[in-house]
Amino acid sequence: MIDIHNHSLYGIDDGSRTIEESVEMIRGLSDHGVTDIFLTPHYIAGTSQASPRFENTNRYNYLRASVRHQRIPVNLHLGNEIYIDRDIEKLIRFGQLKTLGDSNYLLIELPMSGEYADYEGIFLQLIRDGYKVILAHPERYISFQKDYNRILELNSIGVLFQCNLGSIIDQYGKEARRTLTKMIRDDLVFAFGTDLHHPRDFSEIDRAKELLKKYYEDDLDRVLVENPTLIK
Repeated sequence: MIDIHNHSLYGIDDGSRTIEESVEMIRGLSDHGVTDIFLTPHYIAGTSQASPRFENTNRYNYLRASVRHQRIPVNLHLGNEIYIDRDIEKLIRFGQLKTLGDSNYLLIELPMSGEYADYEGIFLQLIRDGYKVILAHPERYISFQKDYNRILELNSIGVLFQCNLGSIIDQYGKEARRTLTKMIRDDLVFAFGTDLHHPRDFSEIDRAKELLKKYYEDDLDRVLVENPTLIK
């Protein structure tokens, strides 16, 4: 599996607190079949969770060296989970935030329970400017749970969707699972991510993948490996 949504970069956001915790998280993921991890710390402009790219890069390089020293067989890539903002392109140009790896893919999140005016227009402009927009965990947004057509509308303009593995095992509630199963039925999931913030029972990854096999049958690798490989 290639994990495209992960908060194992230490000391940046509400994820890993120390490099030791980061290594523990990465080792646990590796032990359960994860070969590549995109480290995607939150970037929320105007808050304490807006660490600039250079600081993230310094911590990323140190963490990558530590993982290699301990011979953990995982490839690390740097990115951001970007909270929706009208200035995303400007923030990229000014070196504040980062695409996923060296790609033109952006991982963007919306408010969990509220609204953001004209998010569709922002996505459309980014796509027109050559970026590939991946919306983080759409199955978790309350507005999307209430109105599935919002997901269909974003799909129609070219937005891709990353869903959380934990949603299939009710980690985020029944409505998130219900929305996810609809998205799987309509073949709308581009990739899955762990959205891992802290060490936990990593066997949940195996349990989630087993449940997903019932929906994807022989095609599960497409959303766990093949599609994410396009990002690198």
